[in-house]
Amino acid sequence: MITASDRLLRRLEWKLGRRLDGRLQGAYRTVWHGTGLDFTDLRAYSAEDDVRHIDWNVTARLDEPHIRQYTEDREMTAWFVVDRSASMRFGGHDGKASVATGLAVGLARLVAQGGNRVGAILFDNRTRQVLPPRGGRDQILRIARELTRTPAAGSPGSTTDLSEMLRLAATTTSQRRSLIFVMSDFIGDPGWERPLAMLTHRHEVVVIRVVDPAELELPDLGLVLVEDAETGEQILVDTSDPLLRGRLAEQVGVREEALAAAMRTAGVRPHRVTTDQDLLAVLIDMVRRSGR
Repeated sequence: MITASDRLLRRLEWKLGRRLDGRLQGAYRTVWHGTGLDFTDLRAYSAEDDVRHIDWNVTARLDEPHIRQYTEDREMTAWFVVDRSASMRFGGHDGKASVATGLAVGLARLVAQGGNRVGAILFDNRTRQVLPPRGGRDQILRIARELTRTPAAGSPGSTTDLSEMLRLAATTTSQRRSLIFVMSDFIGDPGWERPLAMLTHRHEVVVIRVVDPAELELPDLGLVLVEDAETGEQILVDTSDPLLRGRLAEQVGVREEALAAAMRTAGVRPHRVTTDQDLLAVLIDMVRRSGR
């Protein structure tokens, strides 16, 4: 029997095989590069270099910044840290969770080519699931199967602890420098920028923020009952009220600015993906933006 996860992977493989395979670099690498652990040489620091590779002992001795160079591993380990909280189930076009699932499976398929290993961390406030990294198509199917399962309904009243999700990712991936995809709507408790910065300090981190257009601009639907997916709080809202729409637009602007500032503090440039975008076009754009 063909499962939903198998159908999803087959559909993505057919589309990706036609549109993206030609963009992959080399016979075994993906467009995202891992960093090897074998030290090979030192050279003078230049402006485009990663400051994390500076050898401070040599820099102090020579009074000039120098960086360490490494031999790049042929095998890379990638992790998919996916927010599975209640707010991710909101949205049109099957919701934000569906978009995150499609992106995770598509990217895992790309990364796993040539023997690279992929793992996943699925998080909400009630359950945390870790799928250790492995290679092969069966591993991608396993990740797809877990992502297509509907999470158990949690008790309303608490927002997502994004800091805990990122700390779990840091603890789980501490043994080896990896490529980490963080997928979330970043709706939750504040203060997650520091754990994200710590994760970025050790790993190559790609942040994918999934949003629904209705979160950015309130549609005019008349009188509707709105429920907070995280806390369960309900309120009756007249979406046609211009004053209300104006206040909400201001609040959205403030929220977007605050989130952008937190991302800058963490040292990342997130990809923002909306639920009404074409999934394949998003993947192609990510490949184009991330290619070296």
